[in-house]
Amino acid sequence: MTGLLEPRAIGRELPRRDGPAKVRGRATYAYETPVEHAAFAHPVQATVARGRVTGVDTSGAEALDGVLAVLTPFTAERLASTEDAELAVLQTDEVAFRGQIVGAVIAETSEIAREAADLVTVSYDEAPHDVELSAGRDDLYAPEKINPAFPTDTAQGDVAAAMAAAEVTVEQTYTTPMQHNNPMEPHASTALWADGHLTIWDSTQGVHHAREATCTVFGLDPVRVRVVCPYVGGGFGCKGNPHAGVVLAAMAARAVPGRPVKLALTRQQMFSLSGYRTPTIQRMQLAAGRDGRLDAIAIDVVEQTSRIKEFAEQTGTATRTMYAAPNRRTTHRLAALDVPVPSWMRAPGEAPGMFGPEVAMDELAQLLDIDPVELRIRNEPELDPLTGKPYSSRNLVACLREGAERFGWAGRDPRPGVRTEGGLLVGTGVAASIYPVNRMTASTATIRYEGSRYVVEIGAADLGTGTWTTLAQIAADALGVPVDDVEARIGDTDLPMASVAGGSSGMTTWGSAVVEAARAFHDKFGHAPGPGDEAHGDVGPPDDGHAMYAFGAQFAEARVDPDTGEIRVPRLLGVFAAGRIINPRLARSQFVGGMTMGLSMALHESGVLDPRFGHVVNHDLADYHVTACADVGDIQAHWVVEHDPYVNAMGSKGVGEIGIVGTAAAVSNAVHHATGVRVRDLPITLDAVLAGLGSRV
Repeated sequence: MTGLLEPRAIGRELPRRDGPAKVRGRATYAYETPVEHAAFAHPVQATVARGRVTGVDTSGAEALDGVLAVLTPFTAERLASTEDAELAVLQTDEVAFRGQIVGAVIAETSEIAREAADLVTVSYDEAPHDVELSAGRDDLYAPEKINPAFPTDTAQGDVAAAMAAAEVTVEQTYTTPMQHNNPMEPHASTALWADGHLTIWDSTQGVHHAREATCTVFGLDPVRVRVVCPYVGGGFGCKGNPHAGVVLAAMAARAVPGRPVKLALTRQQMFSLSGYRTPTIQRMQLAAGRDGRLDAIAIDVVEQTSRIKEFAEQTGTATRTMYAAPNRRTTHRLAALDVPVPSWMRAPGEAPGMFGPEVAMDELAQLLDIDPVELRIRNEPELDPLTGKPYSSRNLVACLREGAERFGWAGRDPRPGVRTEGGLLVGTGVAASIYPVNRMTASTATIRYEGSRYVVEIGAADLGTGTWTTLAQIAADALGVPVDDVEARIGDTDLPMASVAGGSSGMTTWGSAVVEAARAFHDKFGHAPGPGDEAHGDVGPPDDGHAMYAFGAQFAEARVDPDTGEIRVPRLLGVFAAGRIINPRLARSQFVGGMTMGLSMALHESGVLDPRFGHVVNHDLADYHVTACADVGDIQAHWVVEHDPYVNAMGSKGVGEIGIVGTAAAVSNAVHHATGVRVRDLPITLDAVLAGLGSRV
């Protein structure tokens, strides 16, 4: 070891270590796990939205050559725990939503399993179902908490009185639709029982999290379960919590003793079996003086959950801390419907929850004739409005100002619908973004010297973010050695405990454990370790004296065809304050990816639920539109220099989710500036724009 003489690894644009294996097809994903004599499983799904299974005719499937077993609610093994109704696969004859697993076929090939599943005939006692969300329902209720453990409602001062007395107010309702994660790699598992032990090669954002759920469901000691996941082909949150597929894979493997079983959900099945972002209805209220300073801000959210398992998206939490105002209110109300279970999707809470507030701020800026950037700066809080704590760092103003300069915001004509180029209406918009610094406590790292290199071991996940690379960079700096001398090993429950890759918490948490392990290693062995020397490090408690968030500002240019309403976004630019950047190349990829997904949220994504049958009808990538490379144009991500010593030893914050948060609002504001049409419902479709343009004629 050469101490501080080595060049710093953190801050270098190193290429991804897993990149060559992926582009050459050598990276092994869950479904591709090389196992001998594998069988294949395929689910049978409910074709009613609510009711009871009265019978299952498996004779047609069992007669098909190559079918090994057929599981039904009447023949499947009884699980040790059914407390989590989503994971209680085939444990009841009750049907809670269309698409629920009501059977499964295990066969010699995936093709036979799929054909046989179509031959299984299920009869039902169908009951009336309810799948329609509205703010006027009389059965809305307040959950005990919102994801993951925030208070459901908050209030300070008197919003109603402030609204009544204000010089200028905005009171509007904004909506976001059901959205689906759709990673390129579907949910997939390979499961094998051997000598009473279960091994699952699973596409998951957290191997230890998946093992914990599996042990609970099957009543197993953790030493009898191993979960392996070196690579994930995308997740965006939907692979953070285990879903029914991994339980079914394990059940199927136990039904054919001695044989591993592979299960991969189809794209269509993922729309009902892998979670989704709940639709939201957001009633926004802003009250301000003529100087633009807010006197009140409130968001009242209505969203849906499944009748069998509650998930309450924390849509209003960003409003609690974003801007200064003495009078504040946030509320969340749920409708329990006969729908699949919602779950995490990139920036749960903040992504939909900043749409309403940031469009409302744009509407307020227009009413006041104040520049939208300046309006946000005028409402910058000195302390966190929610807790009264100082911010560990808050550089939103720097993001807004640098973004405005880079984007060419100066000289912008504030009047909507007046700028045209080449027959197109042209406009620009801005929105701010926020994301909390999440630091989990349950993570441990081991550093071992193997004679020629240092090995860092932690059961972390790399769902495309660059964990293989950044952990090595953090360890190299903490040890004071060249980064090429450090190898990272991740993605296996045989490695030390790691928290789930979610909430942009990965590097904040795992990196902290690695730094602690490096410090312990240095204390024990100094600069002259011997082969086999190793040390461990745990994540310490987070700083409780500061409010910790990442911030950003997104700018968008929209061009709209006045005859067709067609929208194009040729430019997106974001500037972020996300602490110290571990690897600029990988961080830029995350920021750009987040903004691209935000554009997709703005213009394309919407799960269309047919109320007659209770299922999403556009349940594939042909009809569920997502942003592609051709939609993006010029997209840039920048960041301000920031080192936050309070969040962790590296001074870094998460970068995976902040990019999506304000983008949809920025695009919406740009479309309004281009056309003068205010669309308050996502996605912004050409028919909505045309209707507004027609009303202006």
